[in-house]
Order: sequence, then C-alpha cells, then structure tokens
Amino acid sequence: MPGAPNKPPTIDSPPAAAPPEQGEKRQHALRRLSPDRLVLRLPIWRGPPSLDLVRPLERVAQSITAGEFPDAEKALDQFSVRLAEPRWPTIPEPWVRLRVSIPAPQPPHWNPDNQLSPADRDAKHAREWADTQLRLLRATFELAPSLKVDLADVASCVDEAQSALEQDGPSPAFWAPVDRVWDAVESRVGLPAVAAARPAPPAKLPPGIAPEEA
Repeated sequence: MPGAPNKPPTIDSPPAAAPPEQGEKRQHALRRLSPDRLVLRLPIWRGPPSLDLVRPLERVAQSITAGEFPDAEKALDQFSVRLAEPRWPTIPEPWVRLRVSIPAPQPPHWNPDNQLSPADRDAKHAREWADTQLRLLRATFELAPSLKVDLADVASCVDEAQSALEQDGPSPAFWAPVDRVWDAVESRVGLPAVAAARPAPPAKLPPGIAPEEA
C-alpha cells in the first residue's frame, strides 16, 4: 500500500544470561583455594613448602580480595599445574585430585568425553567435581585435629551436602553447605611459612689460591 512503511517487524531477542554475581565468583574460587591451603599442611612435607607453591596461592588471596576473579582463577590453575610436578612428595587421595598435569597432545577422538554432547559433558564434569568436593570435605575434617583447627560448627555440612547430592545432584542445595566449610577454612587456616632460601655455595678457587687472595 502506498505510504506504508517498508520496515521489517522487530523481533525481541532473548535476554542475555546474567553474569555470575561477585559472591558466586568468590565461592567458586574458594572451592579450590581452601583445599589448596590444606594440601600444603599435609604431613607428607618434610619442612615448609617451597615458595613456588605458596606464591600462587598468595596471588589468589590478593586477587579475591581485590575482586579480580579471572586473575584468581589463573593463579589457581598455575598452582594446580605446579603441584603436579614430580619433584613434590606423593600426595594421597583425595588431595591428589587438586593436581592438574599437562598431558601430551593427543587426537581428540582418543578422549571419550568428546563423544558426548556438550550438555552431557558439562553434566558429567559437574558431577565429578561435586564428588571431589565431597571427598575433600571429609578429608578436611580428618585433617583438622592435627592442625588444631576447630570446625565443629560446620561439622553437619558434610551430611547435608551428601544428602543434597544424592537427591538433586550438584545443585545450589549441595553447594551451600560445601561453601560454609570452605569459608570457615579460609578464615581459620592461613598460608604456611615458606622454606628459607638456601645460600649459594662458595665458588671453587683454582688450586694454590687461598680465599684471602681471591
């Protein structure tokens, strides 16, 4: 019709997914940071841990305080990779699950997870991570007495998390008691002191030259 506007109808686009709240990002980081702090206090270490392990966790704590959560996750990844280096002691279950080694390159079809749909793959990984968290919670309460850390006020959280996981999987009802434990650990367990740097050995002098003449 003459004079009619030649304009396509507007279609409302679906709303964008809301980004995670700051509190959610913090809790996501603490689910790794709190167990990482505890793994450095296991009785497997002969002395204070190396600065190579403590420094990434210091950066994590600083980044969380500053609200820089991508930096916190990056430092957590760095710690996980460093913890997998063969120079460290053998770490027992379930703490060994915090280690992330860098595998050799392999064809994608060698990984059975790649045969799953993205939704099924994400669901599988979420369930595995929830199972790891539950095992870490139990190990935390076994370790706490030797560290003289009182977690009696959150002792019921393990059974709450177990029940929620069995009923609804890794839902918010599962993560709520888990996060209460990690909040308590974060506030009551500090980073351990680092090992003192060893002095460099004295330089070897040629035969016949006394140290005073060097």
